[in-house]
Amino acid sequence: MAKFVNNLLAFSGGVDSSALFFWLVEKNIPFDVAIVNYHTRPTSDEEVKYAKSLAEKYNKRIYIKDCFLDKFSEKEARDFRYKFFEEIIKKHGYNTLITAHQLNDRFEWFLMQLGKGAGLKELIAMGEWEERDFYKIYRPFYNISRRQIVSFLNERGIKYYIDESNFDKKYKRNLIRHEFANKFLDLFENGVKKSFEYLEKDLNLLFQKDWIKREKLYFFKKSHPEIDLKKTDLILKELGVIMTKPQRDEVIKTNFSCVIQGKIAIDSNENTIFIAPYIKTAMDKKFKEQMRKEKIPPKIRGYLYKYKVKSGEKK
Repeated sequence: MAKFVNNLLAFSGGVDSSALFFWLVEKNIPFDVAIVNYHTRPTSDEEVKYAKSLAEKYNKRIYIKDCFLDKFSEKEARDFRYKFFEEIIKKHGYNTLITAHQLNDRFEWFLMQLGKGAGLKELIAMGEWEERDFYKIYRPFYNISRRQIVSFLNERGIKYYIDESNFDKKYKRNLIRHEFANKFLDLFENGVKKSFEYLEKDLNLLFQKDWIKREKLYFFKKSHPEIDLKKTDLILKELGVIMTKPQRDEVIKTNFSCVIQGKIAIDSNENTIFIAPYIKTAMDKKFKEQMRKEKIPPKIRGYLYKYKVKSGEKK
């Protein structure tokens, strides 16, 4: 078990996060609690009260945020939620965000990506650990099925709430969950677990982290555009940015010379691809000449200049 220092649990009061709360308590892993009230269900306020009662009983700090979306969507809700979590993490110095994603979630994601047409990395994007810019995400239930989690709750008589919107099949994820994923896992749970293990090993072998990192500057030797794009995708994920398909297309179209979301610069010379936070700033003539001699592409120079990061390619 990894050593935990300062952890924040993303809580909702549902099946998975309620089980995770008590699992962490049983494991003596320290954590505090964050919950978002979307006010979309009659039980929303009850779930927040439940979270408060657990926090008080087990001596946890709790952070609560109200969210009122004009039109509820899973993406907007997720974006709001993670913005809230990251504000708390920055303000109070948490190291790890613990989430209750589990095997069924991973398999649903797998099937959704498979239906869209995806590569290996996209198919198994949800790992146990994920590096973000200034914190980590830990998913201790990532290889545990919903069936096992419900058994854990029932054996201990733990209270939890059920989000009725999860049964509405007008949402694609719910359709995949109830018509395909859950039924398949009921029959082949152990095989699916094994397959994910093999796929993760294959991914690690295929896309080894062979880049060099200095502060938030990353660079690696060019190979094949598709492999380079996968590496770029992984690096941006470490920097807290998940690229969309149009953004990936832009990277290829510009030959790895663009700015993503206005904050991450990707640029390249003949042999090397560089990635760093995008900073637009005035630079003195001497520095510009040095960058020209070292063949450091323009979009990367602002970060090197502001933070005095060395750009040499030797480790």
